[in-house]
Amino acid sequence: MTAAAPLDTSAGLEVNRQALEHGARTETRMRLRLTLPALVVVVVLMVCPILWLLSLSLVGQDGRLGLENYALFFSEPVYVEMFLNTFLIAFIVTIICVLLGYPVAYLLAILPPKWSGILMLAVLVPFWTSGLVRTFSWLIILQRNGIVNKSLIGLGIIGKPVALVHNMTGTVIGMVHIMVPFLILPLYASMKAIDGNLMRAGANLGSSPTHAFFRIFLPLSLPGLVAGMIMVFVMCLGFYITPAILGGGKIKMIAQRIQESISLYPTWGPASALAVLLLLMTALCLFISLRLVRRLASGR
Repeated sequence: MTAAAPLDTSAGLEVNRQALEHGARTETRMRLRLTLPALVVVVVLMVCPILWLLSLSLVGQDGRLGLENYALFFSEPVYVEMFLNTFLIAFIVTIICVLLGYPVAYLLAILPPKWSGILMLAVLVPFWTSGLVRTFSWLIILQRNGIVNKSLIGLGIIGKPVALVHNMTGTVIGMVHIMVPFLILPLYASMKAIDGNLMRAGANLGSSPTHAFFRIFLPLSLPGLVAGMIMVFVMCLGFYITPAILGGGKIKMIAQRIQESISLYPTWGPASALAVLLLLMTALCLFISLRLVRRLASGR
């Protein structure tokens, strides 16, 4: 009896490897074809305007290329103060949104579907109203003869009307009202993904509800919380209507200064430089925040 010839496995493995590489190349080309229209839209609507804005920021008052517009920012303390004021207001609004939005998102996550749907409707109603209308509504409510001052005087809490608009107080109140839903929605989505059995397991092991919340629920909800905070903070940096109306010209943010620069100067260079600096600072904040979110999500 003759011995069986050994199988040539190396040739078969090479054929399989080539087939896998061909399939991977084909899949890559197909993905490129499918995403090409979207990439073209992104380049035309986002990349090209940013490059155009960058080119405008390099054109000085005399029409020459240079860093004159950026030097103006670093040489004038008012610009630095305005940037710091913008980031301070954005930070304050973000913190207040967290304090108000986290309990609401938690209730949405634990309530029965019927009541959760009603509460979610109340959260989404502001989206159906124009931000300009809401801002003017706050202007009427918070003015010296508004509902708030009249109520406080009627209750004997204050003796005369207090200034609640045309200052930082009114600006923060109006911005918080607009921004809270943007924190609640991603936070609610993160909370709904948390397994409720984890809290019950903690209770079975002798943990109190408060202890289980801070040791189990809160850490698991941090990725959604940070994502909502990023969204609120970045959107606050570009606010224009609310600070312009409720701030009464006394609260200056970057977007207002950009508009004033376009109106005052014959070129768009100073305004473009401010926009580019704001874009770079926002990108830096996003980079740091995304690294933090990834670290929280990975549990490190």
